[in-house]
Amino acid sequence: MNIDSEMSNSLVIDMGIAGKRLRLPEPFLNATAKTAIVLMVLSAIMAGWGNMERFEDSLAWLKGHKLSNIYVLAGKVLFFVNVAVLIWRVLLVARYRPVEPCSDAELPMCTVIIPAYNEGNMVVKTLHSVAQSDYPADKLQIIAIDDGSKDDTWYWMQHAAGQLGTKIETIRFEKNCGKRQALYEGFVRSKGEVIVTIDSDSIIETKTLRCMVSPFCKDEKIGAVAGSVKVFNKDKGMIPKMLDVSFAYSFDFIRASQSEVDTVFCTPGALSAYRKAPLMNVLDEWMAQTFMGRPAKIGEDRAMTNAILKDGYHVKFQSNAVVFTDVPVEYSKLCNMFLRWARSNIRETIVMGKFIFTNFRQTPALGARINFLLSAMALTVAQVLLIGLLCCILWHPSVFVSQIILCASLSSLIPAVFYFIRRFNTDALWAIPYGIFWVFGLSWITIYALCTAGNDKWLTREIKSTQQQAQAA
Repeated sequence: MNIDSEMSNSLVIDMGIAGKRLRLPEPFLNATAKTAIVLMVLSAIMAGWGNMERFEDSLAWLKGHKLSNIYVLAGKVLFFVNVAVLIWRVLLVARYRPVEPCSDAELPMCTVIIPAYNEGNMVVKTLHSVAQSDYPADKLQIIAIDDGSKDDTWYWMQHAAGQLGTKIETIRFEKNCGKRQALYEGFVRSKGEVIVTIDSDSIIETKTLRCMVSPFCKDEKIGAVAGSVKVFNKDKGMIPKMLDVSFAYSFDFIRASQSEVDTVFCTPGALSAYRKAPLMNVLDEWMAQTFMGRPAKIGEDRAMTNAILKDGYHVKFQSNAVVFTDVPVEYSKLCNMFLRWARSNIRETIVMGKFIFTNFRQTPALGARINFLLSAMALTVAQVLLIGLLCCILWHPSVFVSQIILCASLSSLIPAVFYFIRRFNTDALWAIPYGIFWVFGLSWITIYALCTAGNDKWLTREIKSTQQQAQAA
């Protein structure tokens, strides 16, 4: 029996009978998958419970050795710290409210910058979504930059500009200069008091620009705003479905809690907004940033956020400013994306450490410092514990694998419950396989990134040459 996955709302199964094909509807497939997830959780609970006695015996043995005892104690301390932090963040999120949209008269001039590289016709959808925004046309400037794409991105960018008339200013680099340089070109050409950056594989809602700009009208201390990123292609496979739940937790929970202490750590490339004055103040420093003596070519969004925070401004999150973005559907591409993010996180955590404990702003910064310490712990203590966990798996795989799956399933209930409360959708169940997938398929990324933090490769959006494609075939 051959299974052919189609990019539609169904699955076609060739039964091997001449001319006969069975089409399974997407709702049936979703229901089947979710039933499998529930059965998987029940199996994990039963396996973990069945191995509990052997697990306790293994822990008792570990406690008999000094180094192992320290490891177990560190694990317990980290667990209770995470519980306390979870309660703190729940309280912050409970009081979080996005800024209400301003009227046309209140809105300032806004420049939208869309850098693109090897994006193909997806850039058309991005440009149309921006041009059709509920934002006063006389206060909107749109700049699209083709960063030396090797595909037909420039053709589609010109095609969109022709359809939308004079609304879009297009720029083309003869060769690829990097996203930072493309953004810089847009920044220096901008006329708006607020600058919004949007990735070329993303589509915004009609009200998004108004919601992104409104916080700047209400509070002069705000220097940057992070938008709410949702998965555009979540029906294209298991990875996008899992990332949809993960993104909801990352933005509507983590960034919402960070917003309540005025310090969102990263304004995402998919959708960010900056007050022009502080941005221009740090622009040269941002462009000249280096790491290990070489120009920084990744992490431009986190770097800009750090620079604006260091300058004493607040960075907020707008949950009502939504952007839908494409995410990887293949494991290798997902790893490349996460690896780039992890390297950026390591670099910018080092940068933040240089100013976060200084008097970098006049308003309270305790919450910002707590979040920084948590981030630093995740990059250090958590990774040491992860290595120890790997050793335990190699020591007694039959005992520790079942316990890890059980713990991953139970801890995944937190983002699952949050997703269900916010969206009242059983897609929340995808948080559970993602938790297990992360432990066994993605947890290595941060450790590897720590060892290769100086690597500046973008890792995604590259197009193979004809010779490479032939070799791959």
